Amino acid sequence: MRDLESYLHTHIPLSAAMQVAVVAASTDAVMLSAPLVPNINHRSTAFGGSLSAVAILSAWSLVDLRLKAEGLHARLVIQSNRMDYDQPVTSSFTATASLADEARWPVFCRMLQRRGRARIVARSVIACDDVVAGHFEGEFVALLNRDEPTGG
Repeated sequence: MRDLESYLHTHIPLSAAMQVAVVAASTDAVMLSAPLVPNINHRSTAFGGSLSAVAILSAWSLVDLRLKAEGLHARLVIQSNRMDYDQPVTSSFTATASLADEARWPVFCRMLQRRGRARIVARSVIACDDVVAGHFEGEFVALLNRDEPTGG
C-alpha cells in the first residue's frame, strides 16, 4: 500500500496536494481516501474535480495493480469517463474501485498480449460517512511495453 501511495504522490503530484492516501489495495479493489480541507470548494463541500480525480486514481490503481500481478508491463491511460454526484461530500471521503465486469479481465489480458493494446472499464464509488455520494465509470486503455518481459 505504501508503494502505491508513494508512486501516486511522486508521479501524479496532484494526488499529494490532495493528500490522497491508500486505505486498501488488492487485485479485487482499491480504496483511496482524501480529507475535505485540501479538496474544498466555495460551498464548504468537496470540489467535484477532486471527487472525480480520486475516483480516477482508484480505478487506474486497480487496473495497474492487476496488470502487474499478471506480469504485464503496460502504459495505462484513461480514455473516457462519467461521474455522477449523488450527495454533497462534507467531510473526508473514499473512492473504492472495482472492475465493471470481472469476466472481461481475461479477454482484456489476451487482447493486450496479442495486439499490444486493450480496453477495460473500471468503476469507483465515492463515499462520505458511510453514505454513497457518487459513482464513477471509466474506460482505460493499456498499451503493452514490448521492451519489457511479460508474464504468460
